[in-house]
Amino acid sequence: MAFMKVLKEFKVVGLKGSGEFINFGNEVPLLAKQVLSRANEILNSTETEIALFEPKRGEEHRAGQYFVGLIVNERLSKVPTGMDYIETNISYVTTKGNIRKLEELHENLLKWSEEQGYQRDLDSYIVETYHPIRDGEEEVQIYLPIKS
Repeated sequence: MAFMKVLKEFKVVGLKGSGEFINFGNEVPLLAKQVLSRANEILNSTETEIALFEPKRGEEHRAGQYFVGLIVNERLSKVPTGMDYIETNISYVTTKGNIRKLEELHENLLKWSEEQGYQRDLDSYIVETYHPIRDGEEEVQIYLPIKS
C-alpha cells in the first residue's frame, strides 16, 4: 500500500443523504444507484463516482451527512433538480486499493498519517473515489482530510 499527502480539488454534483454512521455501508450505495440512474442529467461529468462523508468525531457522534455523486470537470452554474454542487480544495492523505479491503485501507491510512504527524481535519469531508478495474472488481481511492 502506498500512502502520500496531496492537495486535491474535487468538483462534484450529486445527492445528499444523512443517517447513522453504522448504516452508511448500506445507505451510500443505494444513494449512488439513484445518482447513476440520473447520470445523463449531470453536465461535464468525468463519470468517476465519488462519495464524501462527514467524519465521526467520537463515540457520542452517531449520525452524519454524506454526499454521493459524480466528479465534474468544471463548476456548474446549473445542476439537475434535487441535486447539489460541492467543491473542495484542501490537503489530504491518500491511498488506494481493492474496495473489498475498504476498512483495512482506512485503518492503515489513518495509522500512517498519525505516524507522519499529520492532524486530521474533522471539519472537512472524507472522500472516496471509485474506479472499475478488471473482472467487475472496483478500486477505491481514499482521501482523509488533514490540517495544512
